[in-house]
Amino acid sequence: MIRRIDPADVPAVVGLVHELAAYEREPDSCLLTAAQLTAALFSPAPALFGHVAVVDGEVVGCALWFLNFSTWRGVHGLYLEDLYVQPAHRGAGLGRALLAALAGVCTERGYARLEWSVLDWNAPSIAFYRSLGAVSMDGWTTFRLDGDALRTLGSA
Repeated sequence: MIRRIDPADVPAVVGLVHELAAYEREPDSCLLTAAQLTAALFSPAPALFGHVAVVDGEVVGCALWFLNFSTWRGVHGLYLEDLYVQPAHRGAGLGRALLAALAGVCTERGYARLEWSVLDWNAPSIAFYRSLGAVSMDGWTTFRLDGDALRTLGSA
């Protein structure tokens, strides 16, 4: 039911990422293409990894992640970029199973943590994550540089 993503899954996963963007009220911000996702996941030195949830041969959920590093702990961790299960398949344990697979990767490889962000208004997801024992990192603010600000700083 949960397995590592393979190249044949890419079109379905791109569709899921676009569904997630719509759910997060940002459909026009999602520009991901199959070519981009294929390059990120399956290049000789991939920077992105993923798992899929499959029901009756159909990809209905995904978890896309990459490595981060804790300088304080001296080991890697995983950063979960996207976790999504189609609404019709929620409540069947697929989200939990996807997170359990990532926790398993962390455990097997000796990684220190599994981290992700969630929108403040997404109460169902926050409650779900807390039910698993996840804790919010209150007191930390996420910053982002993109667009013109990124280009300006990058050319300084």
